[in-house]
Amino acid sequence: MTVLGVITCEILELEFAYLLAKDPDIFGVTVLEDRYSLGMIEAMEKDHLAPRRIPILRGYTPSQSQQLEVLVRVLELALHNRKRVLQEGLIKAAREMGRYVDGIVLGYGLCGNALQNPEELLADAGVPVFIPMDQDHPVDDCVGLIIGGRECYYQEQCNVAGTFFMIPGWTRHWKKLFEKEYGRFDVEFTRRIFGLSNYERSLVIPNPTLSADKMRQNIEEFNQLFGFRTELKPGSLDMLQKSWETAKNYLQKNAEVE
Repeated sequence: MTVLGVITCEILELEFAYLLAKDPDIFGVTVLEDRYSLGMIEAMEKDHLAPRRIPILRGYTPSQSQQLEVLVRVLELALHNRKRVLQEGLIKAAREMGRYVDGIVLGYGLCGNALQNPEELLADAGVPVFIPMDQDHPVDDCVGLIIGGRECYYQEQCNVAGTFFMIPGWTRHWKKLFEKEYGRFDVEFTRRIFGLSNYERSLVIPNPTLSADKMRQNIEEFNQLFGFRTELKPGSLDMLQKSWETAKNYLQKNAEVE
């Protein structure tokens, strides 16, 4: 019996739902059910994966199956606003989850260097922690993960410095940036900041979880608010898939040794 944990934020809910639904090695998925995980649960069910829902982690008990089980916690996207808040949120979540799993996959990148040393930062989890990698370093953030890494990210910034990067999750949740509970800026202030920084486009980065047409539809209001045009660059789940397989292979080898 091996249990692999997932800690991610709402922005990557579709990508993890897709990955878990397509993995034939998984016996079952359990999700900590709260308002932050509802989008992922809905996406899983649309992909014909019916996760078990629990209200608190203490309610989790693994089955006796010898196949892989997955335990998921989705954190609020507002944690990205401040480095220390994100670190404290992840430390707490990893410590709590570490009691029930054999390893944890993070749906995060460096995120402004908040996770520059994830093994040290999350050592209290007591289990191996896997962060998506971009060659020899962690991915910069969720955009870097989907766009294909730092080189692709930088190239698009060089092409158009004033770019707002739109991966699927951001097209679904961008309005939360301006809600008092989540964001630090209102629309008018953000419009001024974008103007001073010469922002001019939304770069839509679709992957198999959401079509380019649906993403364009999701950001029509955003573009109207800020006077942006839409451009397209195909994204990929390759880096997330590689991180997932690395974690699975590590735990499998560990189980064989034991």
